[in-house]
Amino acid sequence: MLKQVRLELARSAQFPEGSEAHGYEFSAPLRRDGHIDAEAWAGQRAKCTVRRFWEGEKDAHGHLRRLGSGWAFHYDLDREPTADEPGYRFDSHVFRPGEYVSITERDGSLRTFKVASVVDG
Repeated sequence: MLKQVRLELARSAQFPEGSEAHGYEFSAPLRRDGHIDAEAWAGQRAKCTVRRFWEGEKDAHGHLRRLGSGWAFHYDLDREPTADEPGYRFDSHVFRPGEYVSITERDGSLRTFKVASVVDG
């Protein structure tokens, strides 16, 4: 079963309280331990979508894709693989509320996000 994961921007110099208006929502099969299930993803990759929401910008929509042994967000309108936003060590991170993960965004900045929720999706 796919899970819907919501990531919200964690505290930073620009956002001392973090931000619910900046983040990602993505669908992925998670194992019971909270890790992304690569085998299940292979059979459901078309359903593993992502939405990047950023206050003041249009939402970007795409898919979760395998990038070597890791994972990245790839946006449907962008055919360039360099435009992917890789998750830092998504292959070893646990996706549970309260956990933190990092994503390298298109501009090259590494930002930290808090797992705000994980629900059946």
